Amino acid sequence: MPGAIRHNTPAPVSFGDRWRGWRDGLLASAAFQRWAAAFPLTRPIARKRAAQLFDLCAGFVYSQTLAACVQLDLFEGLRSGPRDVATLASRAAMAPDAMLSLCEAASALQLLERRGAARYGLGPLGAALVGNPGIAAMVRHHAALYADLTDPVALLRGHDRQRRLAQYWPYALDKTGDALTPDSVAPYTALMAASQPMIADIVLAAYPLSGHRCLLDVGGGDGSFLAAAARAAPQLQLKLFDLPEVAAIAKERLAKAGLADRVTITAGSFYDDALPTGADVISLIRVVHDHDDDAVARLLAKVRAALPDDGVLLLGEPMREAAGGADGVSAYFEIYLRAMGQGRPRSAARLRDLLQAAGFSQVRVLRTRIPLIASVIVAKS
Repeated sequence: MPGAIRHNTPAPVSFGDRWRGWRDGLLASAAFQRWAAAFPLTRPIARKRAAQLFDLCAGFVYSQTLAACVQLDLFEGLRSGPRDVATLASRAAMAPDAMLSLCEAASALQLLERRGAARYGLGPLGAALVGNPGIAAMVRHHAALYADLTDPVALLRGHDRQRRLAQYWPYALDKTGDALTPDSVAPYTALMAASQPMIADIVLAAYPLSGHRCLLDVGGGDGSFLAAAARAAPQLQLKLFDLPEVAAIAKERLAKAGLADRVTITAGSFYDDALPTGADVISLIRVVHDHDDDAVARLLAKVRAALPDDGVLLLGEPMREAAGGADGVSAYFEIYLRAMGQGRPRSAARLRDLLQAAGFSQVRVLRTRIPLIASVIVAKS
């Protein structure tokens, strides 16, 4: 009725919400916290929660300890065996007591290990990092992210300012690639190349390409994934599509790898250009999560148009709600992509919806060795 006063009826409170409200009130109580820390049956839980909260508070210090070790090439320097603090300090051009602090902090994080008095060697995590140079490359590029996170509230509020991470990934600012130069694409292309072998191993183990004739890698960077696919499937013909300046790097790299006679490289932007046809499998490796939903919808439609009947889309990237630590993946990419200026971490269910909306069928989520790093989806055109 015109002029009538509308009353907003509050939504009913579910049993789950009431239970969680009671739980939250209990956990927020200082008296309950003291009791839980003292009672034998709840003491382990209280200690675990305290450790988790401490890790959240200290996380930046942990990451900066790792960053210092990487910047000083400390892990590489210990690859051949333990060293004393004086030697490590001399190589790093710092005072021995400062190096001792770094080594002690790194040992607490299992990056290093004490090996006698004032001697340190690689710890379990430091040794694993030596075997995965892509991780060190990721750590080095985090300097841009940390600069953007100096004021995280300003970042989330979208206050106008130059974001260093967006500059690191210049296609976030120039989607057509018209203004990109070899110098502007070189840093992120090198980072992707350093980290791609680990991703390629995971993806190709989950979905071998031996049954396919030709692979088109969209957003293929310097060709690292194509090179891995070529080694795994010698019969495979190869195609790569990326921005012009990146495609030029790929052409040179793949020629040096002896793949010039097997690969066709096309320069373009999937925002503006159609994808090359002729491949029976198209890969999107760490591409989709870098873009917003509308761009992803357009990209998937173009992929489907480029595939023949019964062609296959191979999609590999970190996904929300996957096994093996996906909560950390979600937290990381929610903020990282916000700093980058575009993209969202997505669950397999959300990606399935986008794929089906683009006309794909038989969408399957495949098991991978390390879901924390990459999950894999395949779909039929």
